[in-house]
Amino acid sequence: MSDQFDVVVIGAGPAGYVAAIKAAQLGLKAACIEKWVDTSGKQKLGGTCLNVGCIPSKALLESSEQFAKAKHEFADHGISTTEVSMDVAAMMARKNKIVNNLTTGVAGLFKGNGVTSIEGMGRILSPTQVEVKNHKGELSTVDAKNIIIATGSVPIEIPPTPLAEGVIVDSEGALAFESVPKRLGVIGAGVIGLELGSVWARLGSEVVVLEAQDKFLASADQRIAKEAFKSFTKQKLDIRLGARVTGSDVKGQEVVVKYQDKEGDKEITFDKLIVCVGRRPYTKDLIAPGVDVKLDERGFVYVDDQCRTTIPNIYAVGDVVRGPMLAHKGSEEGIMVAELIAGKKAKMNYETIPNVIYTHPEIAWVGKTEEELKAEGVAYKAGSFPFAAVGRAMAANDTTGLVKILADAETDRILGMHVFGLHASELIAQGVIAMEFASSAEDLALTCFAHPTLSEAVHEAALAVENHAIHMVNRKK
Repeated sequence: MSDQFDVVVIGAGPAGYVAAIKAAQLGLKAACIEKWVDTSGKQKLGGTCLNVGCIPSKALLESSEQFAKAKHEFADHGISTTEVSMDVAAMMARKNKIVNNLTTGVAGLFKGNGVTSIEGMGRILSPTQVEVKNHKGELSTVDAKNIIIATGSVPIEIPPTPLAEGVIVDSEGALAFESVPKRLGVIGAGVIGLELGSVWARLGSEVVVLEAQDKFLASADQRIAKEAFKSFTKQKLDIRLGARVTGSDVKGQEVVVKYQDKEGDKEITFDKLIVCVGRRPYTKDLIAPGVDVKLDERGFVYVDDQCRTTIPNIYAVGDVVRGPMLAHKGSEEGIMVAELIAGKKAKMNYETIPNVIYTHPEIAWVGKTEEELKAEGVAYKAGSFPFAAVGRAMAANDTTGLVKILADAETDRILGMHVFGLHASELIAQGVIAMEFASSAEDLALTCFAHPTLSEAVHEAALAVENHAIHMVNRKK
């Protein structure tokens, strides 16, 4: 006999566990299936984000940044220190403690909200039935009036650099180094590559980033990208653009990487190599033959704008569907779907999803880039303001970067906001909220911002849209 639920969610990452909790809060009988277990067989909730992605990487970024500040910046504040060293084992233990606190916290949220947690691999047998195979190989079935697919994504592997334990690793392996590699290679100058490269560069690694594309951060506003490239170069991140990896050869505890650039064939030797060229949707063994849930040519589950699949009572959210692979995007989709199943009206605004790269300085943006607006033929106005002119940034000894705001030339409605600088991940929320409420640049310009704060750069950038910035000499366009 199988259990029956109003909603069964497959996957307990940020999209899945949030969907399950919201469904339960709305009075639905909800269950969440998760296959991930630790070595003892205990279920691990939270998905890639909490276990081997967003959270552990940010913990290491924070630890490495504190180390770098102590080593290179404390003297500017008049703080004298003896020789600074890093205990990698202690850093990793701190990271693991944070991960454990959050993953056990999800279990507590499930219990508190009445969500049934089921350990095992979920497989959709029909529009109303899910098979579960636990880590012991035991099979059971769960009946569901509605099913939500939230199986997430996995790192992409490339033929030239097959993973080799301890030498060639993916992003998960890069979060578990036991010591600081002297020579570290990173394939891919995207979000993951830049963040992980930053961690180990701060701790002393000689980091070389090989990026196949000729343009740095092609999806970001290119003024921001150029400023970021200069800053990362000063931090001794050796970012080589137009470098296409063609092969690798593991020799003991080293790896020789072959690549091509505009000058021809080259080789470089590393002690460790991180492969982070993107992620792909995880749908392995998810859908039984005869269940007409359609996938696109790249393996993503096909959904409409409300995350319904080709079967009306089956939904899909998060990394496994179209759109950016971002935890917060998946969570909001999970909430939307839970509300739809509960009979409520729900819609998600995909135009106001923020993107963040947690380097130092951070990079964050929402909405359109200047390049996109030009390509679309949209008439726009732009205003920007540097952190070098912001008192709070000076006090923090961290003045690199700027805020840039793009607004419609006719209506003044904000079309995009881009930040490169200290706490950009926090500042971007101001742009998200403004765009969500269809604010104009003038709305921000007329808003009173606290002084001294970093957010004053947002205020001044909004003023600069009409050449009215106060703390900068304005020039006629």
